[in-house]
Amino acid sequence: MNHKKKMVLVGNGMAGMRTIEHVLKLAPEAYEITVFGAEPYPNYNRIMLSSVLAGGADLKEIIINDLEWYAENNIKLHLGDAVTKLDMANKRVISASGVQAEYDALILATGSDPFMLPLPGAQKEGVIGFRDIKDCELMMEASQKYKKAAVIGGGLLGLEAARGLLHLGMDVSVVHINPYLMERQLDEPAARMLQRELEAQGMKFLLQKQTASIYGHRRAEGLEFADGSRLEADLVVMAVGIKPNVELAKSAGLEVNRGIIVNDDLKTSAPGVYAVGECAEHRGIAYGLVAPLYEQGSVLAKRLAGVETAGYEGSVTSTKLKVSGVDVFSAGYFNDAPGTRSLRIQDELEGTYRKIVLQDDRLVGAVLFGDTTDGASLFAKIKSGESVAGKEKELLLGYTPGQSSAASPNARLAAMADDEIICGCNGVSKGTIVDAVKSGCTSVGEIKACTKASGSCGGCKPLVEGLLHLYAEGDIGEPAKEGICGCTSLSRDEIVESIKTMGLKSVKEVMNVLEWKEPEGCSKCRPALNYYLGMLWPAEYADEKESRFVNERYHANIQKDGTFSVVPRIYGGVTSPADLKRIAAVAEKYNVPMVKFTGGQRLDLLGVKKEDLPKIWEELDMASGHAYGKALRTVKTCVGSTFCRFGTQDSIAMGIRMEKAFERLNTPGKVKLAVSGCPRNCAEATIKDLGVVAIDGGWELYIGGNGGVKVRAAELLCTVKTEDEVMEWTAAFLQYYREQASWNERTAQWVERVGLDAIKAVLENAEERQALAARIEETLSRTTDPWKEIIHNEELRKNFEPLQSAQLQN
Repeated sequence: MNHKKKMVLVGNGMAGMRTIEHVLKLAPEAYEITVFGAEPYPNYNRIMLSSVLAGGADLKEIIINDLEWYAENNIKLHLGDAVTKLDMANKRVISASGVQAEYDALILATGSDPFMLPLPGAQKEGVIGFRDIKDCELMMEASQKYKKAAVIGGGLLGLEAARGLLHLGMDVSVVHINPYLMERQLDEPAARMLQRELEAQGMKFLLQKQTASIYGHRRAEGLEFADGSRLEADLVVMAVGIKPNVELAKSAGLEVNRGIIVNDDLKTSAPGVYAVGECAEHRGIAYGLVAPLYEQGSVLAKRLAGVETAGYEGSVTSTKLKVSGVDVFSAGYFNDAPGTRSLRIQDELEGTYRKIVLQDDRLVGAVLFGDTTDGASLFAKIKSGESVAGKEKELLLGYTPGQSSAASPNARLAAMADDEIICGCNGVSKGTIVDAVKSGCTSVGEIKACTKASGSCGGCKPLVEGLLHLYAEGDIGEPAKEGICGCTSLSRDEIVESIKTMGLKSVKEVMNVLEWKEPEGCSKCRPALNYYLGMLWPAEYADEKESRFVNERYHANIQKDGTFSVVPRIYGGVTSPADLKRIAAVAEKYNVPMVKFTGGQRLDLLGVKKEDLPKIWEELDMASGHAYGKALRTVKTCVGSTFCRFGTQDSIAMGIRMEKAFERLNTPGKVKLAVSGCPRNCAEATIKDLGVVAIDGGWELYIGGNGGVKVRAAELLCTVKTEDEVMEWTAAFLQYYREQASWNERTAQWVERVGLDAIKAVLENAEERQALAARIEETLSRTTDPWKEIIHNEELRKNFEPLQSAQLQN
């Protein structure tokens, strides 16, 4: 006889499903569980939607519990079927499709809806919120047809939407009614620093602007502001906040204010009915952050499982975020107010800002920008309410004045409170991770499986790893094996080794033999396998064009309007009048909208139609500059001793020699070289993947530099005397990088990961260095210029037809 009680969850989101997960752990046989979800997807991580938009994750990766998990736990799941009626007299729910489910315990986790401003024109096509997967899909579709987007709202949600749209190639303007961004999480100085960072990434801002209406006919065409000014926009995203979804509860007669009113046991005004998450209002507060929602779920699960626990008393919140690659943290009351005093330190060069707010010798608020390492410890002091008298400067600086540096990472982790949240995406505290370690978890992978910490965005992985090392009592196991993508559990090294030992010679063969979960692979593994096979078998492997991204398939960079850019190779940045005339003639003939000098001393023809590409390449009669590929891009040079009075060596000749030697070389990530004729370094060689700097009587070689979003200074690899030695060391380094780095890993990341000393140990061995150089020569001898190959092959030329929208999704 079945003695299980019936539990129904209305809402398949993060808060409700976290409650169910806890119930299953605490009382796995107590309930027969039914779940209704309005969306046609299993439980997914809403926090990661911005990563999907920004290209950092795909929809599969943000699923928290897949369909198999529901089946394994005997949960009846109704997807895409919203509950429309609560029949509390008969203790049952009724869905839109007519499904009825009885309950002994009903959990309402209906979440929230995006707040849509009631503006004239808000109902037009092209006006959306940013709340769920459907919104992401609408933005992706719009980006293929339209160019200009306006995001109303300069809070976290608005900036995340803007970053995603920017990644999709749209011209993005953020409209904010307040004088500075993210006023709920940042004070004005930190917000101004954030704005500068985001403007450098391409975002535009209209602050202190009040939108009066959305103009256009059937579809939105732009915004009109209260001051009479206008902004053109084909897509309008409203990100001005959320409102608890209480309509179902309200229609059933439950007590509702802004949210569904609950007590400390998360009970509503009706017996047997509970509410958690963004739809719930506790002590006058409806929370929108994940940590409080998970705290609610934990308390409710214990109550439902019959486990004794204190009631939910509300949450003290903190916010630790990464906004478009910039770390920010805030907690408590961080704005200046009567009765408070604040200390702050701002470093514009390092791009960091720290502020603490004190009241009656207690820490009541903090803001960190750029470096958020101390966020957890500051938050712990805010929650404890302890006196910090005499420690103010220590809190501000992050270490005691007089010490050479801040406390060690281990000391900071040890001092962290057990209830401090480590994994914000999944609401996992330090105490939970420590308990998992002491219970026998010996790797980050095991901790992830046990607690879900680091299972979403991965930003907390270093902290999880640090706690593992700090609290493990026995031997720590090997780091958990993580596959190169969701199609396989095999790592990069295991795949490469299998290809070598088994003699696998095609992408399909690798997937079959190594038992890929997805028989056709995905956009992460196919390009990687294509590269590894070409790197290992340069003489035998035929490059698989369909496994490359659209830029590399068409040997030109696709632009946001569907046109392409053409960048011919200009060796060492040196050209001739004849080449310039030819470029000008081609640009005029094909009505190229823009010709631009690039940062790598080349000319870029922008706005070229796809069907015109082969004709332009033919008439230019120049080599491809590979500006579109994971390959050698440029070798930047200064004029060196040829013209400069400070030059000690002929940097132009050296750069041209290097570029001609290594052009067409496929690499794990794009590669940029530079040669400076003296230590004044006018060619910026010390922020390149490999940089050469001339000195009296020789050359210095630097590796692992990067001048992009995350600037990294290159490290000195060696000093040599002759140009031939420069070529040998460069060849060996590039080949070693090709053979050892993961697909899509730039040299800066690779050098940082493996360490300069490890690379030196290999390359300083003359025999190994020469063997590496020989292997790269073998690879280079097999390459051809892709533009010329297409020009002379009629079958390949047939592929150059006007680009369809489906191709833009690659």
